[in-house]
Amino acid sequence: MTRIAFNKWGRVQCWILVIFLYGLLAGTVQASAGENSGSIFKGGSIFGQGLGFSGGAKKFLPADQAFMFTADVLDGQDITAHWQIADGYYLYRSKFSFQFKGAEGASIGAPVFPAGKFKQDEYFGRMEVYKHAVNIALPLKRNTTGRLPVVLEVRYQGCADAGFCYPPQKKRIDLVLPATGGAGAALRPTAATPLADMPEQDRIAHSLASQSTWLSLLGFFGFGLLLAFTPCVFPMLPILSSIIVGQRQQVSTRRAFMLSASYVLAMALTYTLAGIAAALFGSNLQIMFQNPWVLASFSAVFVVLALSMFGLFQLQLPTALQSRFSALSRRREGSSTYSAAMMGFFSALIVGPCVAPPLAGILIYIGISGDAWRGGLSLFFLSLGMGLPLLVFGTSAGKLLPRAGPWMDVIKNSFGVMLLAVAIWLLERIIPAELTLLLWAALLIMVAVYLGAFDRLEGVVTGWRRFWKGAGAMVFIYGVVLIVGAAGGGVDVLHPLQGLRLAGTQMSTGAKARQPVQVFRPVKGTDGLMQAVQAAAANARPVMVDFYADWCIDCKRMERRTFTDPAVRQSLQQMSLLQADVTANDADDKRLLKQYGLYGPPAILFFDRQGRELKQYRLVGFLDPADFNRHVQAALAAML
Repeated sequence: MTRIAFNKWGRVQCWILVIFLYGLLAGTVQASAGENSGSIFKGGSIFGQGLGFSGGAKKFLPADQAFMFTADVLDGQDITAHWQIADGYYLYRSKFSFQFKGAEGASIGAPVFPAGKFKQDEYFGRMEVYKHAVNIALPLKRNTTGRLPVVLEVRYQGCADAGFCYPPQKKRIDLVLPATGGAGAALRPTAATPLADMPEQDRIAHSLASQSTWLSLLGFFGFGLLLAFTPCVFPMLPILSSIIVGQRQQVSTRRAFMLSASYVLAMALTYTLAGIAAALFGSNLQIMFQNPWVLASFSAVFVVLALSMFGLFQLQLPTALQSRFSALSRRREGSSTYSAAMMGFFSALIVGPCVAPPLAGILIYIGISGDAWRGGLSLFFLSLGMGLPLLVFGTSAGKLLPRAGPWMDVIKNSFGVMLLAVAIWLLERIIPAELTLLLWAALLIMVAVYLGAFDRLEGVVTGWRRFWKGAGAMVFIYGVVLIVGAAGGGVDVLHPLQGLRLAGTQMSTGAKARQPVQVFRPVKGTDGLMQAVQAAAANARPVMVDFYADWCIDCKRMERRTFTDPAVRQSLQQMSLLQADVTANDADDKRLLKQYGLYGPPAILFFDRQGRELKQYRLVGFLDPADFNRHVQAALAAML
């Protein structure tokens, strides 16, 4: 009897020992092969999810809490799938799949994945995984143009760092794709995004889609007039003036008008064609012409033209060709007109590649609606508005310029200085800022010499002679200040001594002041940007992304005027600051611009604490410090 009881107790002990060893073995294998989706210890193991422990009695979150999935419809052509991943968990990149269920009018193209982290898996080898959060862009292919309800089905699989892996997950979510056919439907504000909450360029695109053709064309002509006085158009004044002043004979008003009209119409046509190409094909011809060799060559042309204005030499063809062209010009007056048109063509491509909200709005309209005719006509009227002051200025030059004589030499010298200024302005995009200050200093000192700053006042001295000598002395002093500023690390022509002031502040406030007030972290390409945004989202930090290029004049204005403002710097300290430098315009840069529907810098994007872009706060073009600070404060309030 005693023996039987002992045997029963022994069997109980053996079963307990077997269960314990099995659980220990399950936990050991699970920990070493937790990333293997085929392991028998995954998902439904009673030592894993069922009883809430695995190899160490660790509890794991349910799949819906470990991997929180949402999806947002950006527009009629894009969806963003978002996962918020709990700490200690990760998702496999190779386990994602996306499809529409029961939708005949749309399908999903190749998903755009951000860069993940690589993890060594015992069964699968080296695997790419995502932690903390991931946003996956889903481009759409549509056969219909109207509003389309769809059911998005996603599949994914993930694991825990502690060694537990979930079975493949499948989720479905109901979405509504907005209309894309017909500009009015594509750009119509919805209840979720009212017109007042749209970014400025989107409001302009909506206005183009909803207003009558002639009213919208008149509006864009007005936009062009405003853009005519921006740094991207203003340098065209000396270029056009040099064409008119460079004529050998006295220029009549009619002749000046013909030259100016040729220049302006060629410029407008170039802007129009380049804009249509950028909107339809995603390739901005103006950006292609910002190559350093192109800018340097064009600057050299301006220098040569300026030196000829100073009378150092005379540009002329060989005698044989000159006589032939002279005979041709007597029969046909249009040769100089063609030259003006060619200069207008190159000026539009090289001098003014700025993206302002009106231009971006037209490009958005063309890209969404495909209506190249109406969009191109709007671009043409925008360009005519930009060219109207040029036309008035160029035409009046034929009437206001004095007749040949000493005064004509003074006028030519003045325009020669302007051409040198344009050459430096172009080189500013590709050379260091300190060298730019030295070039401006050299130009100002030469101007001071021409104004007679170092000439002695002898004999009868008029008031004008004293005035120009004083002006020359002031110009010379500012040139010297620029040299001092360049030596002290200055970068801005208008604030050349700022580098010295900052250095003095750092010395007086100690080591803490040596730390920069704000630092933009550089990112490259779509994957680099998404990875940086996700890292900030993991720390619950909002993000501002600055799209920048060395050849973008408005970008440098933002950098030197707006971002250095004390109030702006204080506001930006509340966000993680990223900068996407698209100077190279390589494949990664083009893909990144296309991903966010941008046609070039300057542009600024804001992302909330979950890594989602607040598209209604997107900025395109230059903003002064006060307006920009108000915009940043509004964006921060929306992120809370």
